[in-house]
Amino acid sequence: MINTVIDTPPIVTLPVAGTDAVFPVRRVYCIGRNYAAHAIEMGHDPDRDPPFFFQKNPNNLDPSGTFPYPPHSNDVHHEAEMMIALKSGGTDISTDDALDHVYGYGLALDMTRRDAQAQMKKMGRPWEIGKAFERSAPCGPIHPVSAVGHPTSGRLALTVNGALKQEGDLNQMIWKVPEMIAYLSAQFELAGGDIILSGTPAGVGPVDRGDEMSLTIETLGQLTVKVV
Repeated sequence: MINTVIDTPPIVTLPVAGTDAVFPVRRVYCIGRNYAAHAIEMGHDPDRDPPFFFQKNPNNLDPSGTFPYPPHSNDVHHEAEMMIALKSGGTDISTDDALDHVYGYGLALDMTRRDAQAQMKKMGRPWEIGKAFERSAPCGPIHPVSAVGHPTSGRLALTVNGALKQEGDLNQMIWKVPEMIAYLSAQFELAGGDIILSGTPAGVGPVDRGDEMSLTIETLGQLTVKVV
């Protein structure tokens, strides 16, 4: 037994669909500007600006079905994404081998304090205050590859209070899942428990308290989240 000087923080876990098992989370990587239309709506050229990654914290992931509107912000946006869960990792993984490291897939929202993010961009500072705040990544269960395969296409759509806000297809991702894994493994040592959020299509926009967000991805089901 380890003699810790404070209580050991809890391990962050996500449910695995169709089982009573859970998936332990190690790190969370998020890709930026991975859909051309979203890059354009954010003022960037997808042909000139390569995608990049930032991180959220493991305990930002939240499968509870509610999203507490964060303090000190008046412009909080939804970003609908596919979630990738790794069962193993390493460094300098090839694109040919990358999918061998995937345990499963799920649905997630990269909630963003857009006003705070914009301020950090203007000041040339990191984005964490706008991206990695408490419970900023509502998500659903992980669907094992054995049940859903490796989704490479399929409609992704998000509604707010029943009105369609975001719509795209997984085949529109600029960097595909194997490429994301290969790129990340050249920069970091990946490992089982790592989560990747694969980017969002166009149509990001604000939510308010009382709104209901509903995200669907073909083969991965639906995630409904209430803003409170």
